[in-house]
Amino acid sequence: MAPDAPYYRRDLALVHHRGFGFHADACAPGILERLEPIRGRAGLVMEIGCGSGRLTRHLLDGGHRVVATDASPAMLDLARKVAPDAEDIRRLVLPDDRPPDADAIVSVGHVLNYLSDEGAMRRALVSIAGALRPGGVLAMDLCDLEWGAARRDAPNTGDVGDDWAIVTRFSTRSHNRFVREITAFLRNDDGSWRRDDERHDNVLIDTALVPPLLEEHGLQASLEASFGKERLPAGLRALIAHRPA
Repeated sequence: MAPDAPYYRRDLALVHHRGFGFHADACAPGILERLEPIRGRAGLVMEIGCGSGRLTRHLLDGGHRVVATDASPAMLDLARKVAPDAEDIRRLVLPDDRPPDADAIVSVGHVLNYLSDEGAMRRALVSIAGALRPGGVLAMDLCDLEWGAARRDAPNTGDVGDDWAIVTRFSTRSHNRFVREITAFLRNDDGSWRRDDERHDNVLIDTALVPPLLEEHGLQASLEASFGKERLPAGLRALIAHRPA
């Protein structure tokens, strides 16, 4: 990946994989339960923003056929090791790339909030709706405006693993922009450490506007507190939608 690529270059992708897979692990049981009708008919699941493949692995182990996608080449390299038995693992950059048609579309990690603005998010949602086949299920999470409000005075954080460390500084530049400035450290083979810095800008939206948008494109949609029994962070919504058969 180019050194100036905005999100999840090699080092942060590794740190995220080694230390921050808990969100995908927590969401997986609820998503699998919602996808049971899709598994029963051997339908195809398309994952948007698969990251290093943690949710992908859960889907495959649950008996699903999966096409996993992400915009980060570094994440895709990891996903190919974690989920080599996926039907395909490919790069997909929303909103311009059209997702492949699928019987279910899933996404965790508020992937669409990484797009440039609310207009790009709307375009991506319409494209995703168009890729969902009749009888299909959509399950993804989105950051609401509450995400920024709940973290307006959040302190900076740090975490350390055996061969990595991370420092994150938070800022809310406006009611609909949440910024994380992230410094990742990885230990080299010779014992020295290297550093890389990324700035993650997330666009926050009034998620109540999303179900009506999807309904304009043939989906029955709702916002829920979780995918299953997990507890989502404040301001994160579970978007659940179906296309009638």
